Amino acid sequence: MGALTAAAILFGAFFLLLFAGVPISVSLGVAAMVTALMFLPAGDATYVVGQQMNVGIESFPLLAVPLFIFAGTIMNTGGIARRLVDLALVAVGRVPGALAHTNVVANTLFGSLSGSAVASAAAIGSTLHDRQKEAGYDPAFGAAVNIASAPSGLLIPPTTAAIVYSTVAGGVSVSALFMAGYVPGILMGIVIMAIAYVFTRRQGYPKLGRVGAAEAVRVFLRALPGLLLIVVVVGGIVFGVFTATEGAGIAVLYTLVLSLVYRSMSWSAFKDVVTRTVVATGIVMFLIAASAGMSWVMAYTGIPGAITDTLLSMADSKVVVLLLMLVVLLAVGTFMDITPAILIFTPILLPISEELGMDPVHFGMVLILAMCIGTMTPPVGSVLFVGTGVSGVSIEQVVPRLLPYFAGLVLLLLAVTFIPELSLGLPEMMGLLEE
Repeated sequence: MGALTAAAILFGAFFLLLFAGVPISVSLGVAAMVTALMFLPAGDATYVVGQQMNVGIESFPLLAVPLFIFAGTIMNTGGIARRLVDLALVAVGRVPGALAHTNVVANTLFGSLSGSAVASAAAIGSTLHDRQKEAGYDPAFGAAVNIASAPSGLLIPPTTAAIVYSTVAGGVSVSALFMAGYVPGILMGIVIMAIAYVFTRRQGYPKLGRVGAAEAVRVFLRALPGLLLIVVVVGGIVFGVFTATEGAGIAVLYTLVLSLVYRSMSWSAFKDVVTRTVVATGIVMFLIAASAGMSWVMAYTGIPGAITDTLLSMADSKVVVLLLMLVVLLAVGTFMDITPAILIFTPILLPISEELGMDPVHFGMVLILAMCIGTMTPPVGSVLFVGTGVSGVSIEQVVPRLLPYFAGLVLLLLAVTFIPELSLGLPEMMGLLEE
């Protein structure tokens, strides 16, 4: 039985289960087991797949994932969102359509701190919704800006997406990935602001009143403790003071102390935070375990190599192959969240990108950016559903408003793909890329 046949069985079973409504993690595990049974005796297949699932989560770097989830959940209830919105208002309040640009800046800041696009869309969207409504903003327009900008924080460190990719890709430097995310993440925010500016000028949405110097300083000082989290955690990881896992532990301690200083978390709220963290961690870790079993089956049957050879044989041009990869990633993003997409498609597409001469750090940024775009697209875009929910508008109303942002972000994805310096410039300047 050949590798392409194995691929047909594996992905056929996976997508069949997925479209039947089976959870992604269960679909991954069952598809891996079904395929393994085609190549190995039942006892051996059960033992090896189960062993690989255990090995997949037996990783020190992966301890950073639940810790960053914990820190992000604390921030969602710790009063940080309001302070970041106030800071963003001061920064872009004099631009026409100030509340829309505030939404973008606040999402970028809060998303990078919380590590969750969904949490950012919910926290920032709900905070600004009433103000935008009072200022006469079209609710569908406000929702579209919120949805399009919420994933930008997934590129800017500290981000669990980079940690998961680092683990799956075979120990790619987390420090390099963190630095590589800054320029694409900031450019993502700029692209969304530029498109929003065109619409806000056309609709005549107002600027905000001028903020005095004393008030601006007060707002900045109120937001500064939250912003320092990025400096402490990312700086410590990049400069080798501590590992990503240790940095995640420091993030938890820092956010706990901050919430106590702000007096924004009661004991019952803290218990709720712990419960939500445990549930989210269980989901993510089971997903990683199931994907590890699937990755082993793919490696054992030679699926990645067969797909690489097939795709490279379809076109002689590097540009054409890269464009085919982007089409696949954008299509995957429409029905799959960022973590399972990274876990499933990194072992398949990373070898292809390396054959084409792409640095693994560069490919990681392309992959994460493509999946960020996917979170805002139907039919399964998680940020799309959360953003419409907090804004009280339907998906049918928002999707047409999202199309210009989608087009702009696809152009950005092409730029990041074909201009490696956009993602590799900073880590190379800091000597973080492996020779």
